[in-house]
Amino acid sequence: MPAIPSSLPSGAWRFLPTLALGSVGGYLAYLIDLPLPWLLGALITTTLISLTGIKLGSPGRLRKGVLVVIGVMLGSAFTPELSGNLSAWLASAAIMLAATAVMMVVAVAFSYKVAGHSLDTALYAGAPGGLSALLMMAHESGADLKAVGITHAVRILVLLLAIPPILTIMGHVDLAGASNGPTRWSELPTLSGTAWLVAAAALGALVGKVLRLPNALLFGPALVSSILHFSGMTHAVLPPALIALAQVVIGTSVGVRFVGVALSEMARHLGLAVVQALILVILAVIAAWVGQALTGMSVAAALLAYMPGGAPELSLVALSLNIEPAFVTSHHLLRITVLLIALPPLVTWAHRRLKR
Repeated sequence: MPAIPSSLPSGAWRFLPTLALGSVGGYLAYLIDLPLPWLLGALITTTLISLTGIKLGSPGRLRKGVLVVIGVMLGSAFTPELSGNLSAWLASAAIMLAATAVMMVVAVAFSYKVAGHSLDTALYAGAPGGLSALLMMAHESGADLKAVGITHAVRILVLLLAIPPILTIMGHVDLAGASNGPTRWSELPTLSGTAWLVAAAALGALVGKVLRLPNALLFGPALVSSILHFSGMTHAVLPPALIALAQVVIGTSVGVRFVGVALSEMARHLGLAVVQALILVILAVIAAWVGQALTGMSVAAALLAYMPGGAPELSLVALSLNIEPAFVTSHHLLRITVLLIALPPLVTWAHRRLKR
């Protein structure tokens, strides 16, 4: 067997076929005018192949790099014009937190009472987002990691597949005209603009780590980039081609989570996870209508902001469809931060309540 060149880690080489497969799926979806073609095309293709038992390479470190790129892109949506929306954003954030609490109660009760999971497994499987941190916490508690991972993976899959038809039914977004065409893929920022974006990426990754932000590689660059753009220091944006590439990588990263999931053995787990995810989608739609009625914010933006989980994926959807990405991103950051702070004492309280 020939040696793997040292210029790329072995994991990157193993992912290249998966990336190629996702790109083909994205291109086919683009040709048939599927909404969010690069994301959903890559996601559907790799998910179906994973479920057949074929092992696909994971994006690994490439996903981390893409998270930094998405963070910088999201930060560019924080323009000075947003300053007038503060009161509406605060009201919407309160509605989002209330909706998140309701969703978590429903999800945990479903996992515990219907799916028959242990209390710890139900709590971590029902938590709306922050999967990386949740898996570490679940491992320490002795929860069923496979059940937690599958529940979150299925939830993200269902959310992403449900968004286009829901937005179409709502009639608030022209999905047919939302994707970037080939004529725009060659657009590039200026040299000085590129320097600002690179600085936001590098400094943001460091800031996210120092501040211990949830999903630091996403929210750190988003924070630094938002400061640069909101202050007017730069107006540079990354080329649309990078958005397409980010969609492919994120789509494949969701699809490969189902590698090794045997349908014959996991049909019940998958079925219950789908039912739970659909219930949460319905609750998110209701919350979005309430948020729109009380704050006047776009119902499409509220829907993406209130969806229970998948901060990188849903923020990228908002960015790709130009549905108030700054609003969506800030809500997901707040939700995950509150969740990770509140979950440990909540687990302790739930155990004490169960013993009583």
